[in-house]
Amino acid sequence: MAPASAPSSSVHGAWLGGIDAGGTTYKCALAEPDGRIVARERIPVNDPGATMEAAIRFFERALAEQGGTMRALGIASFGPLDVDPASNGYGRILKTTKPGWTGADVRGTFARAFDCPVNIDTDVNGALLAEMRLGAAKDVASAAYVTIGTGIGAGLFADGRFIGKPSHPEFGHIRVERAARDIDFKGVCSFHGACLEGLASAGAISARFGAPHTLSADHEAWDLIGDYLGQAALALTLTVRPERILFGGGVMLADGLIEKIRAAYWAYVKDYLGESEADIAVKIQRPALGDDAGLRGGLCLAMDAVSAAR
Repeated sequence: MAPASAPSSSVHGAWLGGIDAGGTTYKCALAEPDGRIVARERIPVNDPGATMEAAIRFFERALAEQGGTMRALGIASFGPLDVDPASNGYGRILKTTKPGWTGADVRGTFARAFDCPVNIDTDVNGALLAEMRLGAAKDVASAAYVTIGTGIGAGLFADGRFIGKPSHPEFGHIRVERAARDIDFKGVCSFHGACLEGLASAGAISARFGAPHTLSADHEAWDLIGDYLGQAALALTLTVRPERILFGGGVMLADGLIEKIRAAYWAYVKDYLGESEADIAVKIQRPALGDDAGLRGGLCLAMDAVSAAR
């Protein structure tokens, strides 16, 4: 079954904070105990100190305007991230290509600022948590959320838990079969070159076609990216067997890309699993919460922190 919704708190003047801590933008929100957002702000990501200080200032202003204190904060952060509560490095960014962020103490910085429970998980796990409680996966017991943006990552939920804990998957670095017309492209992943992220992320698209948002819906890039992401959906299906696979992130704003992913998946899976095209259209979807999935995930994590503290 999907993760149960946390009960609302009745504590007057005690607010929830949520952060979708992405690689390019920190989306921050202050909310009522039931999740109703009363203030929000988008903060461009720079170096860790400046970025987190700007987020802290937002919450301080919002709390001063609303009156009260922060009861709990939830952070859905880009990774790789230490998500093991028993680890000395819990809440820190692990080795990353993002300049200056390796070792950044994301959870600790906010915990010290607000002296409240801070619950942190990956951005994809946070988005999936929100979609399973509020969005396109709330009617299923197993699901995957794949984000296609600056990087590629996936959150996976099955058997009542997020798969990979106390760590998390690094699905963006799986290998996919190269298209013949793409064989000379070396990929942009600094670790693995032509892994899924190296071939289908926003940076990979820009490296050989131009910025994704500038490409027309009929550009040749989208057939290629749809093929790679269709392979990704097949890999998830043949390993985890999720009932729902959600593709989110900035690249997924491209018109018709979700249909190309479904078509590629259909071509690869053939009749092996007995799925119809209608079945695939139900399984492979866009997130219902859209750009707010990660932010809502942060607020869900804050609700869980309140429940755990009782």
